[in-house]
Amino acid sequence: MSGLRFGLYYDFRNPPRWRQESTAHYRAILAQIERAEGLGWDDVWLSEHHFVEDGYTPSCLPLAAAIAARTTRLRVGTAVMLLPMHDPVRLAEDAATVDVLSGGRLDLGVGTGYRASEFTGFGIDRRTRVGRLVEGLEILRALFAGETLTYRGRYYHCEDVTLYPQPVQRPLKVWYGGFVESAARRAAHYADALIVSGFATVPIRAFRDELTKLGKNPADHEVASGAMWLIVSAHPEQRWREAREHFHYQLSLYAQWTAQVTGWNTYARQTATDAALRSEGVQVVSPAQAIDIIARYIEATQITRWYSWTLPPGLPPEWADEHIELMAKEVMPAFRAGTPT
Repeated sequence: MSGLRFGLYYDFRNPPRWRQESTAHYRAILAQIERAEGLGWDDVWLSEHHFVEDGYTPSCLPLAAAIAARTTRLRVGTAVMLLPMHDPVRLAEDAATVDVLSGGRLDLGVGTGYRASEFTGFGIDRRTRVGRLVEGLEILRALFAGETLTYRGRYYHCEDVTLYPQPVQRPLKVWYGGFVESAARRAAHYADALIVSGFATVPIRAFRDELTKLGKNPADHEVASGAMWLIVSAHPEQRWREAREHFHYQLSLYAQWTAQVTGWNTYARQTATDAALRSEGVQVVSPAQAIDIIARYIEATQITRWYSWTLPPGLPPEWADEHIELMAKEVMPAFRAGTPT
């Protein structure tokens, strides 16, 4: 387990109920990420949604560029960008620019998206999202490989296009994110790596099974996963009381969004009780408990990149400082040294 990487996960939300001044909120999170790098964290992941009142970030790559400019070692990933809502050629240019700025530290993760209001807002037929994703992935990977590309698909067309500047990473790998087994299998066909939120043994197994069927070596394809929420504290019960309304806010909104998708039951419809929150994977624990939880998950999945949400929406960024420091000082060293005891 000495190769296990640890990542923070942010969405920069700022709910009206607990509104903070926007510029100060962004700057405080960026400063926190900079401190986290100094403590030994490996990765930071960013999440994208659109038209959300709480300011859920719609613009991952500008934030990735800001993080890259303030750090020297952290890898900066998107988990995920909603590819059907982006022109893939322009996205390739933006991603390559961030990769150059960061010195080759970008992990570009993409997914289909699912919220009807986002597709409506961009004037896109939601039923086309998988086709747009597949074509977009084909274009991204060709451009990142240095090809001069002419592409005529159902949704995207380009003529004699070459990517400049070329990314530092040659090629820049593309991650694919999804909650369900079909998405994980799709990732094996069209992407280089899988990112999935929460305890996700089924999609991870599906991804690796599909890679094997395709004649690819699963060991060559990374997987990033972990708990939805794993907050570490010296006083877990106190921290739980401080954050429970914020956890409830986040999961309730996700429940509303996923309820609109036929066949999905990703989040419980009611998360008002402590038991319901915990059943959805929300955990506030001691360092020793965190070591045990992570070790068991790593044993079950053999992932090498762990991440979970960092800041409950509406709490000031400094609220997460204790978690970031305790993880770095008391949890992560157990895995750096090898198998935890």
